Amino acid sequence: MSKPGPLSILLSVLAALFGVQTEQNRQRDFTNGNPAVYITVGIIFIILFVVSLLLIVNWVLPA
Repeated sequence: MSKPGPLSILLSVLAALFGVQTEQNRQRDFTNGNPAVYITVGIIFIILFVVSLLLIVNWVLPA
């Protein structure tokens, strides 16, 4: 198997964050992928998610 590409990494991280990652994709990620890439992308997505929630709450509830 070849190394996962950028789109595959993004989809794997999103699926894992939502809890719908397939066993086949999880095995592929663990055998062929670099863990640092998945961790970095996951942290970026979590930060973007939290910041977007804060922006939406501040927009809906005026100070």
